[in-house]
Amino acid sequence: MTGMNEGYGDERRPGRIVVGVSGSLGSLAALHRAVDEARRTDAEVLAVLAWVPQGGEHAYRLAPCPPLLAAWRQAAVERLREALAEAFGGAPAGVRLSAEVVRGEAAPALVGAADRPEDVLVVGAGSGSWLRRGLRPSVTGYCVKHASCPVLAVPRPDLQRELDALHRRNAWHLPTAPAPIR
Repeated sequence: MTGMNEGYGDERRPGRIVVGVSGSLGSLAALHRAVDEARRTDAEVLAVLAWVPQGGEHAYRLAPCPPLLAAWRQAAVERLREALAEAFGGAPAGVRLSAEVVRGEAAPALVGAADRPEDVLVVGAGSGSWLRRGLRPSVTGYCVKHASCPVLAVPRPDLQRELDALHRRNAWHLPTAPAPIR
């Protein structure tokens, strides 16, 4: 009779938990969920922030400017640092955490980062707005469709839903002219 782990030796290790981070409330909720999963499974967390040059890759290829590209990359690094600091106020205790900034669209970058079958990809579920989905394809949908590992879609936090509802209510009110000062 052989044991279940026979043949794996020391090479077998827990998968990573790859999480998409943008700084939004939804991505911070996904980051917290990823850290919770990592504590439960003793996995490493890889926080990934994807970025593209202002105007997109096509526009950059038409007028490349390496110093500007370096500034955009540095801004992405700072945004990732700020998101991690906002989420945890420092490194989360008891979790191995690494962070990576990837040049590219978010969905393909996340699928590319979560390239091992034992990985788990954690993403925020997004807004669900039909208009937003029409203008910008769903990162979550792309990841579910193309990832070679399990994908965990974390629902938007209640605070985000309330803020979105407040914004929708206020968007339909026309601004009034301020009263004259006498």
